[in-house]
Amino acid sequence: MRFDRCAAFLLSLLASAAVEGFVVPSVNSRLSAFDLGGGKALQTVNRGPNLAAVTTAVNGEGTATAESNGDESPDLNIRLNVNEKARTVTSICTSGTLCTVSSSDGIEGAPFGSFVDYVLDDEGLPVLLMNEMSMHTMNIRDNNMVTLFAQIGGSSGSENKGQDVSRCSITGSIERIDDKASDMDLIRMRYSIAHSYADQVIDSPKFAFYRVQPKKIYFVGGFGVLAKWVPVEEYKAAAPDILAREANEIVSRLNSDHGEDLFLTAEHLLDCAEVENVRVTAVDRLGLDIRVTKRGPRRNKLITDEFRVGFRIPVISVEDAKSEILKVFQEAWEKCNGYDWGGDTNVPGSTVPILKIAEDSL
Repeated sequence: MRFDRCAAFLLSLLASAAVEGFVVPSVNSRLSAFDLGGGKALQTVNRGPNLAAVTTAVNGEGTATAESNGDESPDLNIRLNVNEKARTVTSICTSGTLCTVSSSDGIEGAPFGSFVDYVLDDEGLPVLLMNEMSMHTMNIRDNNMVTLFAQIGGSSGSENKGQDVSRCSITGSIERIDDKASDMDLIRMRYSIAHSYADQVIDSPKFAFYRVQPKKIYFVGGFGVLAKWVPVEEYKAAAPDILAREANEIVSRLNSDHGEDLFLTAEHLLDCAEVENVRVTAVDRLGLDIRVTKRGPRRNKLITDEFRVGFRIPVISVEDAKSEILKVFQEAWEKCNGYDWGGDTNVPGSTVPILKIAEDSL
């Protein structure tokens, strides 16, 4: 039954236009697919019997429910936890602001900020290459408590800019690393790869590596959203998101090339009416965040809803993420065009994990 369903969908794609490379033009000017590249063909939805439905009543009605593997909260299945988010920020960034306590005359004790480069060790602890004559290096001789602030920068095509980006502050003591430390070779290699200038100064006696030993870690998800202290040991154990380095490009591509697909998704999978605008705001290995702006019950009033659309399985590559997103678009198209494959579990979109995460009236 599933094979027939996918075959019918693909036939409808091919009937509408010729396939050029791996890009399938939109179906009825609505559905478009990623250029998967690398010789990979389009993948179809694979709904197995163990894929339970995770859906929510949207538009402000009802509450989220989950029946997947006995988990009570869908957040655990389709959203990164705060530890993973914090580790992702520090892993993606290679520079930040180092805040030290000033020892200069007239401003003793005042916070002093310096732009610095860094890499992470295996536990996610920041390692900096510092000049002995730098002001921040002189400051830590009197007080070695510092805060390293890192923020994911919004690209030109990114939906999130300014304060609406994730950031992380690591506060703790900073100590010089012994030249005979067991991980010194690894640190030198990572720093040289991340920062091209390093080879020119890395062996200079005026430069040395320093490591921040965290006492507190604070994560902020963006403007007006999640902000939370992160336990240090849980931060160390967390893994950064595998899509983080390509996330901005994926989001930009979705918003620029797949507007009609996003409207289909909002209208037919998220059950939004009077839709004015749909944007993807984030993507990671567990799913994507979609912001839907629609007309409210009163004239000139807009309502903005935030949804989490999860992947059925965590992805392990960019190509996997593209495939999972295409499956969501496929099911939105099927539902829009009235496909019914028999049985409640085969209704298009019925097994796409969806969670409404915020609502704001403007």
